[in-house]
Amino acid sequence: MKILMFGRGVIATIHGWALERAGHQVEFYVRPGRAAAYGDAIDLDLLDARRRIRGQRVSERWPVRYREALEPGHDFDLIVLSVQHYAFAEAAAFLSPRLGRATVLVFSNLWADPAVAAEPFPAGQVAWGFPGAGGGFGNDGVLRGAVLPTVFFGTLGRPPTEREQAVRQAFRQAGFRFREQPDFRGWLWIHFVQNAGLHTQSLKLGSLAALAGAPGSVREALLATRELLPLVEARGIDLRRHRAGVLPVRAPAWLTAPALAWLFGHVPPVRLLFEVHANPEELRAVCRDTLAEARRLGVAAPRLEAAEPYYRHD
Repeated sequence: MKILMFGRGVIATIHGWALERAGHQVEFYVRPGRAAAYGDAIDLDLLDARRRIRGQRVSERWPVRYREALEPGHDFDLIVLSVQHYAFAEAAAFLSPRLGRATVLVFSNLWADPAVAAEPFPAGQVAWGFPGAGGGFGNDGVLRGAVLPTVFFGTLGRPPTEREQAVRQAFRQAGFRFREQPDFRGWLWIHFVQNAGLHTQSLKLGSLAALAGAPGSVREALLATRELLPLVEARGIDLRRHRAGVLPVRAPAWLTAPALAWLFGHVPPVRLLFEVHANPEELRAVCRDTLAEARRLGVAAPRLEAAEPYYRHD
């Protein structure tokens, strides 16, 4: 499969590397002038947990191919679009007239309605997924991160099409397991408020890594998330379809908080994800946009609101 990664962000780079190692042809679209600035290779320092739960260290210089223009007549089979939720509309508007015959895999966190967000793209050419990796570029240009064993795919209430099955097969070939979410809209929004709840504490503590070994803070994050589940319901999601996803939030926090705090600090790939995350604005934006929606719909979110000094615009 010929694959274009839209941008050279962390998610695009890690999954592009994994897909190329599986035999796919991978290129990156970057803004004009960026290719020369980036150079012809990316230095990787990854913990790859696709085959071993504690991960296998990968340290290499990966030669990559860039393009700074994209015409509709290109021959890419798949374009992977992974951007921050607040940048999605702009990216979709740019990409939609240049999509050609390719499938676009929306591989992003979204707070907008996915069906509305995808309206710029031709009907039938969209696949939905969520990545299984994370990390950050350091000041030395090295990408440090972790590759988790599972990615998430889903649809908006119908079986996967042949295009979507082809996308899943590409990731399967790259060594990923995947979980299927038939109500991907609900799954995305639950994941979004889980992040918001978590970041009420990570921003207060100054980093995600500080949550490791801090069960009291993790407990507050769980309770903040629990307060946000009515917001997901107010947006029309039936939480009964997501019992497994909300179970850690609804279970007694005194039980789940110590277990999660231990997980954050003692499972090497998870610990690394927390240690090297390098985009605090993303965390603040998740909290701001969640609180704005709660206020719009009249849903009480006291813990998220109390944390507002840590994420509001100055």
